[in-house]
Amino acid sequence: MERLRQKVAPLLQPLLRRFPWLPQFFSFGCVGVAGLVADAGVLWLMLHLGLDAYSGRVVSYLAAATVTWVLNRHFTFKGQGSGSLWRQWLKFLLANLSGFAANYATFALCINWVPLMQEYKLLALIPASIVGLVFNFTASKKLVFK
Repeated sequence: MERLRQKVAPLLQPLLRRFPWLPQFFSFGCVGVAGLVADAGVLWLMLHLGLDAYSGRVVSYLAAATVTWVLNRHFTFKGQGSGSLWRQWLKFLLANLSGFAANYATFALCINWVPLMQEYKLLALIPASIVGLVFNFTASKKLVFK
């Protein structure tokens, strides 16, 4: 593994000089995968408890946002941010409202227009999460964990 790192590191240096935030973005994306798993699990549960996809999606998003906030605090933005945990969590949710809006709109479009996703609603979480990722990373980096 170390030999691979020694060979790859010099190739990445120009890229990292131009985009110094790239490792943090990668970490944010990895945390996002955990959020996607939480999102899918809670949405599945809400659908099986009888909630419609739109209401269940609000609940599942809040669960996923909480998971990603905790993981981003400990990994992606460790040592950054201030204030009480409660205040930081609320700040995270508010800062990521644009990402939530983009995520939710993409989810709604997918389950209304893509036949496969109409039947398998959890699949619509994938494009929705990707769209929300860019919004949420920018908001988290600039507003929450500065």
